[in-house]
Amino acid sequence: MKHIDIINACTDLGVHVNGAKFGPLELTKNLEHSSINNIITLQYDDEIVKEREKDNKKKNLDEVNKFNGKLYSMVLESLENGNFPITLGGDHSLAIASALASIKKHENMGIIWFDAHGDFNTFDTTISGNIHGLPLAVIANYEKRELANFHNGNFYNPKNAVIVGGRDIDDPLEIENLREAGVTVFSTKDVQDEGADVITRKAFEIASNGTNGVHVSFDIDMIDPKIAPGVSIPAKDGIDLDEAYSMVETIIKNKKVVKSIDLVEYNPTLDIDKKTKVIALNILNKFLNNF
Repeated sequence: MKHIDIINACTDLGVHVNGAKFGPLELTKNLEHSSINNIITLQYDDEIVKEREKDNKKKNLDEVNKFNGKLYSMVLESLENGNFPITLGGDHSLAIASALASIKKHENMGIIWFDAHGDFNTFDTTISGNIHGLPLAVIANYEKRELANFHNGNFYNPKNAVIVGGRDIDDPLEIENLREAGVTVFSTKDVQDEGADVITRKAFEIASNGTNGVHVSFDIDMIDPKIAPGVSIPAKDGIDLDEAYSMVETIIKNKKVVKSIDLVEYNPTLDIDKKTKVIALNILNKFLNNF
């Protein structure tokens, strides 16, 4: 069993909706497990006023970079100490830091992006200006001009990047970005038609092909919002709970190649009867029990 560092990345700077910054502390409140080496928390200054201007295509850019620069160092330190980092979010912009820290350590990696959204916009194609819609494009070296200045290592080859559960991807520009880069996308319908285990195994085959390991980034909003309502940007017609847990089990079966994990976008302020918290905790505990 690995020594696990849980890193609470308490941010919602990457999205115009408030609340995801409270998710990590809600999940780690009273959390105890023999595999946990340390629980570390990073929060942003409460005095920061989030930018919400509709026409601003780079909302909170400086604040996101400052937060991610600190988070990058924390995740990299965990890896350098021989531990296994699980980064809890918080909005998905944090994965710029966690994923790039992992490839800084392991040099050549693939990535599996479990998400309803593509997160493959650029500053030229984004509609909202929310930076949590750009991280995979940054990680895959498709958009890095201003969001990875703290990183001096390799980036992820898009040919080893896989989205699982995508269904709310901006058409046509984000879709074209993904096609041009060569990222593999398995939609929610693919999961429903072929089975969650089959699709996740295919994802690992692609992400691990010729690499030194895989970074897993798991966004709770992949699950249907009727089941998991506590997310900032819900997308209807998602996967069901059995499919989500099947994916987690397949991740665990491939744990020898998994080098780091994110679990993101739980927003307790939008949850109903703690449904989403229970699901997120179940997923987190499955990782703690099996890594």
